[in-house]
Amino acid sequence: MDVQKISQGVRQFHVDGMRVPARIYASDELYPQIERGVFNQIKNVAQLPGVVDHVCVMPDGHFGYGFPIGGVAAFSLNEGVISPGGVGYDINCGVRLLSSNLREPELKGKLQPLIDSLFKNIPSGVGSKSRLRVDEETLKRVCLEGAGWAVSQGYGEGKDLKHTEESGCIPDADYSKIGHRARKRGKPQLGTLGSGNHFLEIQVVEEVFDGETAQTFGVTEPGQVMFMIHCGSRGLGYQVADDYIKVMLEASRRQKINLPDPELACAYLDSRPAIDYVAAMYCAVNYAFANRQCIAHWVRETVGGFYPHAQLSQVYDVCHNIAKFEEHKKVGDVCVHRKGATRAFSEGRRELPEDYRRSGQPVIVPGDMGSSSYLLVGLEAAMTETFGSVCHGAGRVLSRSKARRNMRGEDVARKLLQRGQYARAENMKVLAEEYSDAYKNIDEVVKSVSLPSLAAPVARFRPLGVVKG
Repeated sequence: MDVQKISQGVRQFHVDGMRVPARIYASDELYPQIERGVFNQIKNVAQLPGVVDHVCVMPDGHFGYGFPIGGVAAFSLNEGVISPGGVGYDINCGVRLLSSNLREPELKGKLQPLIDSLFKNIPSGVGSKSRLRVDEETLKRVCLEGAGWAVSQGYGEGKDLKHTEESGCIPDADYSKIGHRARKRGKPQLGTLGSGNHFLEIQVVEEVFDGETAQTFGVTEPGQVMFMIHCGSRGLGYQVADDYIKVMLEASRRQKINLPDPELACAYLDSRPAIDYVAAMYCAVNYAFANRQCIAHWVRETVGGFYPHAQLSQVYDVCHNIAKFEEHKKVGDVCVHRKGATRAFSEGRRELPEDYRRSGQPVIVPGDMGSSSYLLVGLEAAMTETFGSVCHGAGRVLSRSKARRNMRGEDVARKLLQRGQYARAENMKVLAEEYSDAYKNIDEVVKSVSLPSLAAPVARFRPLGVVKG
């Protein structure tokens, strides 16, 4: 496969069978870490009907189901398709960032008990059960109203919604399109972190790169304490994906779509299977928004118990597993699939809250639990080059099983503590899966989206303590 470097941090290839080229966004240092399987997966994506312009792999990209994680592709509304493999199983897995008026010295002597209280008050782990009582009617409202439902029940503040992608709710959800098993799995899990790479982290501002934009986003100075939440739609989203992958396999056959990989099962966007999937997927999207909204409320409650003067304000909440209908100057109206990729709109976009339209969208990029996380801002080049998309995290270089073979969770916790970072986990195996060597260098990932001016760093955060599933 002939891969050509076309500009700083950008490589491209186009082989027989591909309808459009594929572009890989990675620094020279990071590019060798992109797995060979990722190239094959994005090549397959470029063969799907109605794909436009080019397909993308972000610098944190790695092998996934159907699309690579870190894959971005846009499809024509008239001739294109939608694929659950381009969204993923954890629909609207995303990140929420809260700023605070606390400073690092105030945590002295209280960090461990605060993390312990957050661990106690916010359910985490595989099969974790909610503090909420969710019946059928409540679940329906959650799926249709998203974070707005949570705020209406007293979980959070109205101003949180304007600082959430899509204001915390996509209106085209249809509760009748999700099945019984998805509903059954969703009821007991609202307001839970889950497991795997999901987390709640206390961080401190380590460096500010763009003071004016940082102030706009509520990041004031080094030493400021921040709170980051990373989770998604839990079992409900997984079941929606699982159910509709089966539907799409049948639809692909009926619609005579030649699939380069069965994991890319899809349907034409104007067909009934696609319309039903979108309506069900948006139910899971809204559930995830409500999930993070409830967790953010309990973070505020818990922190307030330690610091009555604490004020936690939402910077932003971003999705990174979703398909959305958007207008882009270069290609018009399209369905953009972002799988393990974050929306990164530049200044002036009407989708952004009014107070961010002059700066551009906040982009939250968590590192692994032992390294820094970043706050970026979307730039104009992202709108023309990547359909307004950038990376979503550090990106794995080791599978979970290999990471567990290399490290014990207890050893990871001890090493973190030696560095002044306190970790609590429901299962110590999760700490082994998530240790730093299992991930790419977050600084190089951020450099890789900065080189082609897709996004610019605003601030970097250092982890102090983490709750894992």
